[in-house]
Amino acid sequence: MRSIRYLHLDVFTSTPFEGNQLAVFPEPGDLSTREMQSIAREMNFSETTFIYPAEQDGDVRMRIFTPGDELPIAGHPTIGSTFALALEGTITKGRGDFVFELGVGPTPVSLEWDGDALSFAWMTMPLPTFGALLDDRPALARAMGIQAGQLADGLPAQLVSCGVPYVLVPMASRAAVDAVSIERQAFARCCRDAGIDETPVFFFTTEGGSSVATAYSRMIAPAFGIAEDPATGSASGPLGCYLLHHALVTREQAREMVSLQGAAMGRPSRIHISIDGEPDHITRVRVGGQSVLVGGGHIHVT
Repeated sequence: MRSIRYLHLDVFTSTPFEGNQLAVFPEPGDLSTREMQSIAREMNFSETTFIYPAEQDGDVRMRIFTPGDELPIAGHPTIGSTFALALEGTITKGRGDFVFELGVGPTPVSLEWDGDALSFAWMTMPLPTFGALLDDRPALARAMGIQAGQLADGLPAQLVSCGVPYVLVPMASRAAVDAVSIERQAFARCCRDAGIDETPVFFFTTEGGSSVATAYSRMIAPAFGIAEDPATGSASGPLGCYLLHHALVTREQAREMVSLQGAAMGRPSRIHISIDGEPDHITRVRVGGQSVLVGGGHIHVT
């Protein structure tokens, strides 16, 4: 029997028991893919990460698993694993940059320090692709258990990806975001009618946007085994790109945005988003935040 150590962090927060939970296995040994998937299912966090020696041009190689699948890139696992590796000493104190080898390729992270302690991390994501529109608003509203009037006027539900695709659905208010209750088969039909596979869906509103939160959001991904995610970095990059692309923020505002996610779950998360470029020519996508260590332990694998 092998005993494999993990760290438990809360990500996109500096307050324990808020944000999004993450398990990081800094020395996973020779686990198979099947064993990693089983461990992620056992941990039952939105994601679990496994850290390995670099194979190409990065500092480490990282594999990311939800309870149901492996992901090529994800935001809260990358930010949280950065903090874990700083605690482990793998990232030396004061270092400015670090590179993860992920399924999408080398992914850089920039680091900010408060003395010897890592205080903030920024992850650079792939540039966005804007895909299909889900044009049948009445069908989409029915699939989400809301009235069509609770969708934001004049804005499309659209597939956007910065490595992982999401259907972004703009809502009229925070109350509308909180009211969503997806009927999975109906939503899958909406996706098929738009010519895409069933995709995680990200709901947001800019109603009441302020310096505290540019957007209020939720993410639901039953196909990944995630009923609801308290913080989704891989969707927050696409969110920032959507906001700039559809002129919901100015170029200047796009460089300093915050998405408040997980509030209705009792796990408020603050995902910082910085987008450079023009609405039709985005040149850099970053998401960032803080993390806090809340525990750890061992998993026993036969």
